[in-house]
Amino acid sequence: MNKKPSQSLAQELDRYITPFRYDGSGKFHLKAHKTDEKGDLDKEKALALLEANKKRLTEFQEKLYAQDRWSLLIVFQAMDAGGKDSAIKAIFEGINPQGCEVHAFKAPSSKELDHDFLWRHVIALPERGHIGIFNRSHYEECLVTRVHPELLAKEKLPQKLVTKSIWKDRFEDISAFERYLCRNGTVVLKFFLNVSKDEQRERFLDRLEDPSKQWKFSMDDIKERALWPRYQAVYQDIVRHTATSHAPWYVVPADHKWFARVVIGSVINAALEKLDLRFPRADKASREEFEQVRKALEKEGKGKR
Repeated sequence: MNKKPSQSLAQELDRYITPFRYDGSGKFHLKAHKTDEKGDLDKEKALALLEANKKRLTEFQEKLYAQDRWSLLIVFQAMDAGGKDSAIKAIFEGINPQGCEVHAFKAPSSKELDHDFLWRHVIALPERGHIGIFNRSHYEECLVTRVHPELLAKEKLPQKLVTKSIWKDRFEDISAFERYLCRNGTVVLKFFLNVSKDEQRERFLDRLEDPSKQWKFSMDDIKERALWPRYQAVYQDIVRHTATSHAPWYVVPADHKWFARVVIGSVINAALEKLDLRFPRADKASREEFEQVRKALEKEGKGKR
């Protein structure tokens, strides 16, 4: 890939990265982050950037897979209808499926409840050279279980460990876990798709009208929507306490899906570009072996003429 165009594009895309990055320094208030931000883009320009980002991502992934040193963990969190599924589909279209896995974490199974809350996420971590996508994640254990305390009771924790500081403890555990991953070659990117309540309402109505989307809807969605203020408060707490320099949060304006995808794709490409990924170079012994193979194949070809 030509280096100059890459650097030029990276600089251009920074305006869609830095404003939405929070690394724990300074104060954080979720209400201060707009959900309908569009930057300086219209939909047509955004789609062009999305295509450019997909092309770069395909090139980076090929090198990531071949180099087999780094891995990438991408975490998506959002309210219902926040656009996680469609963002994953749009941004990773064309990616080699051999090097990318998506895990959608739903309600934990009985087996998962017999382990610590991070266990099912640990066993789903990406291998070196791979991209792992968590569609909902370990943060659900500080979100849904906090909004619905009855779910925490199902986790079979010794009662004396369920204290007033349990959420603070989990924030510390998660931050330590993510620091451990970064120290071992896993780049952690965390996205909160920040959608407005009005936009969620419109998307729910669209699902009800579209037969191909009705399967996504349930009455539980409406029950959870009634708890909107509580979820927003907990999300603010999560971002505020688990954003770090090595694993920052990106609070992505999600009312316009096309803009959200530009932000997400730009962040991912910028992170991969910093790794200075390269195809492995063959050593001297391998090159000598390749030369022998080449001569043997050429000789085989001459024998058939």
